[in-house]
Amino acid sequence: MNTADTHGSDRAGHQAHSEDDFREESTVCGGAAGGDHYEDQGHTPDQGEMELAERHALRRVQGLSTELTDVTEVEYRKLRLERVVLIGVWTRGTQTDADNSLTELAALAETAGALVLEGLTQRRSKPDPATYVGKGKAAELRDIVEATGADTVICDGELTPGQLRQLEDVVKVKVVDRTALILDIFAQHASSSEGKAQVELAQLNYLLPRLRGWGDSLSRQAGGSGGGGAGGGVGTRGPGETKIETDRRRINDKMAKLRRQLAHMRTAREVKKDVRRSREVPSVAIAGYTNAGKSSLLNRLTGAGVLVENALFATLDPTVRQARTPDGRGFTLSDTVGFVRHLPHQLVEAFRSTLEEVADSDLILHVVDGAHPDPEQQISAVREVFAEIEAVDVPELIVVNKVDAADPDTLRALRTRYPDLVEVSARTGEGVPELVTALAEALPELAKEVRALVPYSRGDLIARVHEEGRILSEEHTGDGTALHAFVPELLAAKLDEYAPSNA
Repeated sequence: MNTADTHGSDRAGHQAHSEDDFREESTVCGGAAGGDHYEDQGHTPDQGEMELAERHALRRVQGLSTELTDVTEVEYRKLRLERVVLIGVWTRGTQTDADNSLTELAALAETAGALVLEGLTQRRSKPDPATYVGKGKAAELRDIVEATGADTVICDGELTPGQLRQLEDVVKVKVVDRTALILDIFAQHASSSEGKAQVELAQLNYLLPRLRGWGDSLSRQAGGSGGGGAGGGVGTRGPGETKIETDRRRINDKMAKLRRQLAHMRTAREVKKDVRRSREVPSVAIAGYTNAGKSSLLNRLTGAGVLVENALFATLDPTVRQARTPDGRGFTLSDTVGFVRHLPHQLVEAFRSTLEEVADSDLILHVVDGAHPDPEQQISAVREVFAEIEAVDVPELIVVNKVDAADPDTLRALRTRYPDLVEVSARTGEGVPELVTALAEALPELAKEVRALVPYSRGDLIARVHEEGRILSEEHTGDGTALHAFVPELLAAKLDEYAPSNA
C-alpha cells in the first residue's frame, strides 16, 4: 500500500552533479546518493550510505515488542506496531481522496515498521465524539481485528484522550492515532542531539493531556506516612498526591529542560547564520512534501552525500551546503524536514527553530512529487505549513521531481496551474540544467555594482570578489585588474578607494 515512488530515492542511482557551472565549494564525495550498495573495493561509502546501512541494521523484528511499561519515560522506538489495521473517517472530498489518505497512512505505518493487514474508511459528517467511528463501525473493526490477529489499530486522525480510551475498550487492542504514528517515525529517524531533543519534546507535549488514557496504573496513591505507620495511620489516610499529578510534574520538568537545551542549540545556529548574513550569502531552502525527493535533489546539485531512502520522513536533520550559480554567485542550499497532511502541531512547535531556516531563506525550492496521485494536494499541505511558520512571503520556485515516472496528464495539469514550474528527475538528472538556470534567475541580486581598478598588490580583494561576488567583466592591465562586478556592501566599501574616479 505504499505509494512512495522508488524513482525519487533510488539507492544507487543518484550520482553527484559534476557540471562545472554548478558545484559545491567544499570537497564532496561523488558517489551514490544513498543506499547500501558499496561493497565494491574501489568505492568509499559516503555519510548517507553509512547512515542508511545502520538504519536498516536496526529494523524491528516482527513479533518483538518495544513497548514501554512506564508511559512517563519517553524513549525512542516506543510504539509496538507489528500487525495493524487502519481506520479512517472522511468528512469531505471524494472516495478517491479518502483512499489516497488511507494509502498514505499505510505508507506511514510501514515506515514505522508495521505490517498492514486491513484498511477501512467511513463516511461521516464529523467523527464520533465517543469512539471516533461510531458504535457500529467500532464493533465491525473489533471483528476484523479478531479475524486478522492484529495487535494495533491506527486511526487516520488525531484522537482525543476519551476517543482513544473508549475505542480501545471496544476493539480490545492498542489504538494509535496518526499523530502518535508520525512521532514514532521521527523518534526512529532522529540522529542529531537537537533532532532527538525536538522529537522528545513533541512526544511529551502529545503525551501530557493523554495520561488518563494510558491504562489503570494512574490510580491514586495513599496519603502521607505521618505517625500511623506505613499506610499513613489513623487520621492521616487520604487521597494524597495522585500518580497522574506526579507524572504531570515530571513531564513538565522534562519539557522545561528540553526547551532550555533547544534554546542553547538555537543560539549556536544563529551565530552561523549571522556569519552568512554578514557576508550577504543568499540562502535557498529545499522544502516540500515528505518523500518528494528533496535529499536526492540536494545530492544531485551538490554531491552532499546525505541519506536517501524510499521512506517517509527519511531525513530530519537539516543539511546545508555551499554552491555557485553559472555566473559565479555563491549561495547556500539547505535540506529541511519533509511535510505531510495534518502535520502534528506538536512537531511544528518542537521543530520551529529548524523550520525557521525556510522562513529566513531568500528563496524556497518547493519540491513536488510528480509521480504522486494527487500532487495538488501535496502543494496545498506544504503551503499550510509555510503559513504556520510565516514563510508565505518568501519567493517560491516549484520543482516537480520524478518526471521520469510521472503521468503526462498530471504534468500537463500542473503546468497549466503553475506555468513557472521546473520539471526534473533527481534520479536521471533530467531537467537539472534548467533548474540551475531558473534558480540563478530567481536569486536576489547582490547589493552593489562596482567598477574598480585594483592594484596587483591587493590580490586578497580580487579573491574575495571571486568568492563573494558576481563578476561581469575582468581585465588585467598594466596598472592592475579592472573589475566590473556585483558585490556585498561591505566588500564594495573596500573597493571604493580603487574606483576610477578615486584612482
